[in-house]
Amino acid sequence: MNVEAKHWESLEDKKVRCRLCPANCLLTESKTGICGCRTNIDGRLMVDNYGEIVSASYDPIEKKPLYHFYPGTVIFSTGPNGCNLSCENCQNWEISQMKVPTRNLEPSELAVLAGRSGSIGVAYTYSEPLIWFEYILDAAAAVREKGLKNVIVSNGYINEEPFRELLPLIDAANIDLKSMNPAFYKKVCKGQLEPVKSAIVNLFKAGKHLEVTNLVIPGLNDSDADFEQITDFIAGLSDNIPLHFSAYHPTYKMTRPKTPAETLLNAYEIATKKLNFVYLGNVNIPDKSDTICPQC
Repeated sequence: MNVEAKHWESLEDKKVRCRLCPANCLLTESKTGICGCRTNIDGRLMVDNYGEIVSASYDPIEKKPLYHFYPGTVIFSTGPNGCNLSCENCQNWEISQMKVPTRNLEPSELAVLAGRSGSIGVAYTYSEPLIWFEYILDAAAAVREKGLKNVIVSNGYINEEPFRELLPLIDAANIDLKSMNPAFYKKVCKGQLEPVKSAIVNLFKAGKHLEVTNLVIPGLNDSDADFEQITDFIAGLSDNIPLHFSAYHPTYKMTRPKTPAETLLNAYEIATKKLNFVYLGNVNIPDKSDTICPQC
């Protein structure tokens, strides 16, 4: 379904500048942005993904992962086709980097599904939900009207003005903080670090429930210094923000060997010196996905 995009500007010669994410794509007529869903049509920025979902299911909230937000509950999960980053190691590249079939789900229909099967609301996830900005604004409002929760599982790659518009409708978020090294974002993801850090800070300052995931890739972001930097950044906000270190497996364009368990255990040891809640994911290590009271 085509709708006019929000957060763009009209330029001379029917060019447009998208202002949704830090890519700030400059598009001549008929050109599409890096997200794959925003196109310049006759000098107007149009979105073709409104209500178009690639997948939907009822998932445990812990799968997002959100361990401290209504634990033990189920949440309706769905997402769009496309992404505004191009990570070489993307685990969902089939739906984030390629065009795939979708089906339409109106905001009112989404709100109904959000309340079924014991679900507490909607998780906008799978690929990158923030490129679904116009739809989430409407859908999250419909979900909120039914007294249900809105969750984003996101790369956090969005400009500050649109994110502030969206924040009042969001109840919880898990942000994928890929590295604290700007060079990593530029080389591996074709993006920037600072906007992601800003999104995390804005979520925290807005009082939203926040958890952070870091996918640990051998030789790229797995040094002691890497783990210390991400720990210090999160602890600088609050030592109660849960941090999830997740194991990488070779996929898409990246062929590096999978993350050794020893590397994740090292990350855990470093982070737990300053953070109360650290978890290890995508790997079977006993006791490292359990919540433990820091006073016990």
